[in-house]
Amino acid sequence: MLDYFPFLNDHNLPYPDTIHPIVVHFVIAMVLFAVVCDVIGYFSGNERLHEVSWWNIFIATISIFVAIIFGQFEAGLAQPYEQAQSVLSLHTLIGWSLSGVLAAVTAWRYVLRRRNPKKIPFSFLGMGLVLTAVVFVQVYLGDKLVWVYGLHTVPVVEAIKEGVLR
Repeated sequence: MLDYFPFLNDHNLPYPDTIHPIVVHFVIAMVLFAVVCDVIGYFSGNERLHEVSWWNIFIATISIFVAIIFGQFEAGLAQPYEQAQSVLSLHTLIGWSLSGVLAAVTAWRYVLRRRNPKKIPFSFLGMGLVLTAVVFVQVYLGDKLVWVYGLHTVPVVEAIKEGVLR
């Protein structure tokens, strides 16, 4: 595959830096903010926070697929070595699963919004906490790929090209 990208930089990318983390941090922030708005709105009775939550979760659902596309592309260009492969595979599996879960939660939220935009059930808050936990696991795995295994960092890319890492 790398033969089709002759102009890869020292990060093994055809563009200056990784895009996946930029988009994915946007998704993380929007999901967490949506959950926080729903929790505060539920307990305070502030109905406007439910509207804020809806739009955040809706945009996050669209954005997660953009993050996955860039993540898949950049993971392929990373040429992960053996020690990083299992973490990258788990990160990929959870990422795709999270996109499905987020889409389902957004669909559920849409139905709730259509029925009564001023109120959400307590069970939806529980699902928000489960979603938050999965997001935190995914963040941990992504951090591990960068800060422990060094994917797309110059020293690791050079070591892979020189055959030091396999």
